[in-house]
Amino acid sequence: MATSLRGGARHGATLAINPGPPRPVSLWLELAFALLVALVTAFVLKVFVIQSFYIPSVSMENSLLVDDRVTVTKLSPGLFDVHRGDIVVFHDPDGWSSDQLPLPQERGFASWLHGVAQSLGLAPESADDFIIKRVIGLPGDTVACAGPGEPVTVNGQPLDETYLKPGVDPSAIAFRVTVPEDGLWVMGDNRSSSWDSRYHQDQVLGGAVPLDNVVGVAKWRLWPLDRIGVLKNPSAVFKDVPAP
Repeated sequence: MATSLRGGARHGATLAINPGPPRPVSLWLELAFALLVALVTAFVLKVFVIQSFYIPSVSMENSLLVDDRVTVTKLSPGLFDVHRGDIVVFHDPDGWSSDQLPLPQERGFASWLHGVAQSLGLAPESADDFIIKRVIGLPGDTVACAGPGEPVTVNGQPLDETYLKPGVDPSAIAFRVTVPEDGLWVMGDNRSSSWDSRYHQDQVLGGAVPLDNVVGVAKWRLWPLDRIGVLKNPSAVFKDVPAP
C-alpha cells in the first residue's frame, strides 16, 4: 500500500522535489574536486608515463635546438625496449653537465610557482640534472671511429648518420669501445659541441650511461609551434648493423 503524503496528496502520487538553484558552496566544492583530480592525474602521468623537458644546449643541433620543448615517454626502457637511434633523457651519471648552458634563474613567487608546476608535470624540467643524447650503441655493441673524416661504426658496420649537424665530423677523436651489458653508448648530433660518451671513458662504465639512469625516450617536440612534430627513430641508419 502506498504511503499517504501530507498536504492531501492522493495515494500512489509521485512527489516532485525541486532542489532549486545549486548553492555557491556546492559549485566551489565541485570545482575544487575537479582541479584536484586534474592535478593528481598530471602527477601520476609524470611519475609513470610522460614528462616534458626543455633543451638547454647546442649538443643536439640540428635535431633539437636550444629552448625546444620535448616530451619523453617513461615506458622505455621498461615496458618497451630502447633502440639504436633513439633520443634518450638520462640523469647525469657523473659530471656530464659541463656542456649545458646556464639557465635563467627565477626568484620569489615565480620560482615557487614554477617548482610546483614542475613537480606536477605541468612545466618542463630544467636540465640541471638531466642530459639528452642519441643512442648509438646498445649493450654488447662495439662502437668505434678512426678519427676525423672517418665514420662511426657499430659492430664493424659504418653508419651514414643523416641526423648529424651539417659540416661536423662523426667524431674528432678516435675511439673503440664495447658497451657493457648495463649501459648505453650515447652521442650528440652536434659532435663538435657534445660532451658525450666519448669524453667519459675513464668512468666506471667506460663512457656508457647506466640503464638505471635513463628517464625515457624523447618522442615529441612540442615547442616552438613551427617545430612541433614526432621525433622519429632513424632506423635506416642502423638497419645493416649486425648483432654484437
